[in-house]
Amino acid sequence: MEDTRITLAHGNGGRFMRELIDEIFARHLSNPELDVHADAVPLALQGQELMFTTDGFTVQPLEFPGGDIGSLAVHGTTNDLAVAGALPRYLSLNAFIEEGLEIAQLDRIIASLAASARAIGVQVVAGDTKVVRRGEGGGLYLATSGIGIRTGHRLGLAQIRDGDALLVSGPVGDHGIAVMLAREAFGLHGELHSDAASVLPLTQSALGLSGLRFMRDPTRGGLATVCHELHRTTGLGVALQQAHIPIREPVQSVCDILGYDPLYLACEGRVLAVIDPSQADDLLHRWRSLPEGVAAAHIGQVTAARQWVLLHTELGGERVLEELEDDPLPRIC
Repeated sequence: MEDTRITLAHGNGGRFMRELIDEIFARHLSNPELDVHADAVPLALQGQELMFTTDGFTVQPLEFPGGDIGSLAVHGTTNDLAVAGALPRYLSLNAFIEEGLEIAQLDRIIASLAASARAIGVQVVAGDTKVVRRGEGGGLYLATSGIGIRTGHRLGLAQIRDGDALLVSGPVGDHGIAVMLAREAFGLHGELHSDAASVLPLTQSALGLSGLRFMRDPTRGGLATVCHELHRTTGLGVALQQAHIPIREPVQSVCDILGYDPLYLACEGRVLAVIDPSQADDLLHRWRSLPEGVAAAHIGQVTAARQWVLLHTELGGERVLEELEDDPLPRIC
């Protein structure tokens, strides 16, 4: 391709579109299952129980410390499968490209997407591209679907019981603050990296425990929003211990300056798990033995004695965590 930026011609179904698909998408994502000219593909999954998910990504900026919209799309989609107890296998990819996007940047993003997929053993087997007029998009939007094979026992909110323990696999709020700093919003700068990564090692290590009830990756709305989902669905309360929740100092500092609460900020490489309290220490040991879980912590419990999401503060008080209404950091994932 001689062009250096996307034009509307790259989405018209003709030569420029074919070259775009062949020279960027097919070049980076090529595998035996990918047919860029087919409308549908057969997938052999050996009669296993399948899990299916779908997601969309609109992060701004498209590239940020610790990741980009391409790696984020892979991790975000496969993490949804992983926390459901599945081993991710296949992805589809839809790219909505804004006229004027630099082709070199698109190439970097799709290369990153492909590398992230290879690293966790998933293949992009179907996809589509569309080009929208300048001013009608944020440079690039990605929409994905994922298929995986269930590898563990059935998990879900319905499995949760009074007294169950809550564990988180690492510090919360990293992704939200890293992306905000990359925007150079509020005149702030920093070196914090997003936690965007695959949680598959964490989830696969947890699935060996029979007392595991539920897992979720706390993305939009953060840790507090997952706790509210748990409370709303089960009718049980959630009691969190502020002193035990891991939060990096730079994240807390930015939140203190701007009035954000890190418990409501997006993570992209963390797992919140609910487990029988008798196996909480076992899970904590398993997670802390992994590079992805060295800062894992036991942060609270599910309780029938409370009917809300409650934070026990480091000063000895109690604070009710309200359900999130306004989005503090839009276009974060």
